[in-house]
Amino acid sequence: MSESNLPHVLAVDDDPAIRNLICEYLTDNDLKVTVAADGQEMTAALAEYAIDLVVLDLRMPGEDGMKIARRLREQSSLPIIVVSGRLDEADRVMALELGADDYLTKPFSPRELLARIRTVLRRTAATQSLTGRQVDARAYRFAGWELNIGTRRLTSPDGKRVELTNGEFCLLNAFLASPGRILTREQLLEASRLYDDVYDRSIDVQILRLRRKIEEDPSHPAYIKTERGAGYIFAASVDKLSAAAS
Repeated sequence: MSESNLPHVLAVDDDPAIRNLICEYLTDNDLKVTVAADGQEMTAALAEYAIDLVVLDLRMPGEDGMKIARRLREQSSLPIIVVSGRLDEADRVMALELGADDYLTKPFSPRELLARIRTVLRRTAATQSLTGRQVDARAYRFAGWELNIGTRRLTSPDGKRVELTNGEFCLLNAFLASPGRILTREQLLEASRLYDDVYDRSIDVQILRLRRKIEEDPSHPAYIKTERGAGYIFAASVDKLSAAAS
């Protein structure tokens, strides 16, 4: 599986040895990992990347994990696994009451952490599927690519950033929101906000430019396909990462 399609875990811990241990073990087991030493770095990482789950140390200098967990839960519905070196039942109860999805005490086995992460991710996916809620996306993933809606950042399968114009971003966002559905030129013109152009053939130019950025062979596109007389269709499978529920 391409790295861009892997679940992305953010590990927040002030101990560099713990961060390295988590990063190395999870990376070796098909997870993408970003690490942060404190709440400030966590906030920056959340703004930059489409994170699927947060592993959060409970006891850190400065703003402690409890305050960070409370702030994170107030702002998002991201799954949280709290880890702590203290065995106090009060800490465990408080963390769970704050909205943590699981709790693990230090020292912990990396294998157990991996198992708990996989369990929480499966539970989260199942819950979203069962509720069938219509929620906004914070990112889309397809064929190793990732489009982060908040940062408007498109990342290629080899991890490189691909710059998009405003029109290209809006077009790609429209396609990824409706994979497998034919979109007319009128719909795409509206989505890309090209109101200054009075003829719908202008969308063909935008599509050509976008294909050159994401297709291996733009003359024989695998993703954005032309449906003659109808419009265009995005033919690849798309994974949607949901935004926080309001």
